[in-house]
Amino acid sequence: MSTQVIVLNGGSSSGKSAIARDLQVVLPEPWLSLSVDTLVDAMPARLTTGGDGIGFADDGGVAVGQDFMTLQDAWITGLVAMARAGAHLVVDDVFLGGAGSQRRWLDALGDVPALWVGVRCDPAVAARREAARGDRVTGMAAQQADMVHRGVRYDLEIDTTSTGSLDCARTIAAHLRSSRGDRAD
Repeated sequence: MSTQVIVLNGGSSSGKSAIARDLQVVLPEPWLSLSVDTLVDAMPARLTTGGDGIGFADDGGVAVGQDFMTLQDAWITGLVAMARAGAHLVVDDVFLGGAGSQRRWLDALGDVPALWVGVRCDPAVAARREAARGDRVTGMAAQQADMVHRGVRYDLEIDTTSTGSLDCARTIAAHLRSSRGDRAD
C-alpha cells in the first residue's frame, strides 16, 4: 500500500511549510498540504491567548491546554478521515510533546500508511529565519529546534540548515519512490 500521509515534524521556522509546498510540485499525485498553523488560525481568538487553548510566552515558549488538545484530536481525526477517503496529505506539525505527540498521530492513523519525516535545522539558523519572518515570538525556533524531536521515530530525516526546500522535497519524493519500488526517473 502506498503512503497516504507524509508527516513533517520540526520546530518553528525549520522550513516545513516550504517543503510541503515543494512536495506538491514534485509529487505526481495531488497532495493536500495542511499545517498545525491552520488549526491554530481556525480556533476562536480566546483560545489563542493561553489558558485552556494555546499560549505563546514572551520567551518563545508554547503552552497548550485541554481545549486545544481536544480540538487537535478532532483535527487529527478529521485529517485521517480525509486520508482514508483517498486524499494524499502532507501534514506540517510541531510535536511539542515529542514522542507523545507522535503517539497521538500513530493511534489515530492506525493502518493508514504514513511517512514520518524529521525536519531539522540548526537553532541559530532557525532563529534568523524566525526574525526575518517577523510573525513569530522571538525564541520559539531555538526552543523547539531539538525539543520536538525527542523520542520521535522517523523514516527519514532532513536538515534544512543549508539545504533548500526543493532539494528536501526531492529527497522525500525519492524516498517514497524507493519504498514503493518505483523507478527514479
